Amino acid sequence: MSQAPVLFGTDGVRGVAGEFPLQKAFVRKLGAAAAAVYRQEIRDRKPQLLLGRDTRQSGPWIAQAFAEGAAVEGVRVLDVGVTSTPSLAYLVPKKQMMGGVMISASHNPAEFNGIKLFSPLGRKCPDAWERLIEKRVTDIPDPKSSKITLRKESQALKDYLDFLKHSIPPRTSFKGMKLVIDCSHGSLSKIAPAFLRRLGVQVIAIGSSPNGRNINAGWGSQHPEKMQELVRAKKAHGGMAFDGDADRIILCDEAGEILDGDYVIACAAHCLKEENRLAGNRVVVTVMANLGLMKALRAWGIDPLITPVGDRFVSDQLEECGGVIGGEQSGHIIFHDLLPTGDGLLTGLQILSMLQARRKPFSWIRTLFTKYPQVLHNIQVREKRPLEKCPQVQLEIDYAVKELGDDGRVLVRYSGTEPLLRVMMEGPSEPKLQELAGRIVREVRRLLGTA
Repeated sequence: MSQAPVLFGTDGVRGVAGEFPLQKAFVRKLGAAAAAVYRQEIRDRKPQLLLGRDTRQSGPWIAQAFAEGAAVEGVRVLDVGVTSTPSLAYLVPKKQMMGGVMISASHNPAEFNGIKLFSPLGRKCPDAWERLIEKRVTDIPDPKSSKITLRKESQALKDYLDFLKHSIPPRTSFKGMKLVIDCSHGSLSKIAPAFLRRLGVQVIAIGSSPNGRNINAGWGSQHPEKMQELVRAKKAHGGMAFDGDADRIILCDEAGEILDGDYVIACAAHCLKEENRLAGNRVVVTVMANLGLMKALRAWGIDPLITPVGDRFVSDQLEECGGVIGGEQSGHIIFHDLLPTGDGLLTGLQILSMLQARRKPFSWIRTLFTKYPQVLHNIQVREKRPLEKCPQVQLEIDYAVKELGDDGRVLVRYSGTEPLLRVMMEGPSEPKLQELAGRIVREVRRLLGTA
C-alpha cells in the first residue's frame, strides 16, 4: 500500500489549478474519496453535498470533476453557484446536508484554487476525516469521467441573505449611509452591493467585475488602498473590503483610515459587554492580536483567550468556552452565536448596527484603544525547516525577545498555506522593531531564502 500524501493544509486542499493536486483526474478521485468518507461517517442524512465556488476561471471544471467523483460513491452534489465560503457554513445545516464543498483559494491569486470541506454542522471538516480521505484517495483508481449535470440549488442564496437580514437588530436603519464596498472581484461581487442597497445603503461598489482572472488582484481586504481613496473622494461614511471568498473583512473610517480585525474585535467586545451580551466576558484572539487590544480588553474586565493563528482555532475555542466573539487581525471575525465561521458581510452588518445604535461614526472605533507599533515581514522560503534546526535564526529571535522584554513580543512562524516565513514584532518603538526584525530576516534569507 502506498503512503498517503498530505493533501489538506490549514484551509483545505490548495494549489495551482491544473497542477497536482488540482488536476481533473485527481479531483475526481478526491471527490470519490470524500464522498465515501462522508457516507461512512454520516448515516442519518441524505447522501448530498452542497457546493459553492468563488469567481476563479478554474472553479467550474473543479466543481464538475469533484461532483463526478462523488457520484461514483452515490453522493449527489447540489450547486449553489458563486457564493461566499461562510454562506455554506450557514446553508449546510440549514438544508440538512451531509456536508459542504467550497471551491476557493480565499485571498490567494487567481491561478490558485482550493477545495474546502465542511461538516454537517457547517464547521470545517474534522482533521480525522481529512486523514481518512487522504488515505482512501491513494488507493482508489481514477473514477473516470462520467458526465453528470450539476443540479442548481437556486433557493440557497435567498435563504442565506434572509439569515443576514434577520441578524440585524429590529428597528435598525441604514438609510442615508454612504459606503464604499470592495468585493475583490470575488464571491460577493454580485451579492453584497445589491443586498446592501436593499437595506437602504448608498453603495459605491468597486472590485465587483470578476472575469475569472482578476480575483484579489490589487483589490479587497489585502489591498484596501482604492477603498480608502474613494471613501475620502466621495466623502463616504466608511468602507468595507472583503477577500475573494468573503470570510474576512477590513473596514475603513470616514477619513479613510484602516480598521483591521483588532479594531473590529474591540468594537464588538465593547458593545456586546455594554449590552450584557458578552458570554463569560471572554473574547478569543490569536497570538497576532495587538498588545494595545489585549490591554484594552483587560481594562474593560474582558478575558482574552489566545489561540494559534487560524480561524479554525478561534472557532474551536469559542465552541469550547461558549464565547460569542473572536477573530484575527487579518479580518476573520466570528460572531459565534450567529455562525461558527468568519463571515465578512455578517461582520460588517453587526458592526454597522452597533455604530448606528450609538449614533457613532466609524472613527469612534479607533478611540477604543491605542495600537502598539507592529512590523510584519513575509519571507519567501524554499523549505519549511523547523526553526530549532536553524541556530542562527533562533539566536536572533532570542536576542529580539530579550531586547523587547515585557513591553513587546516576537512571533516567527511559517504560513499554513504559502511558502512563507512570517516575522512579526510589537513594541513601543517602530525603529527598534525594524532593526530587530531586520536581523532575523537577514538570517532567514541566508539560510532558507529562495534563489
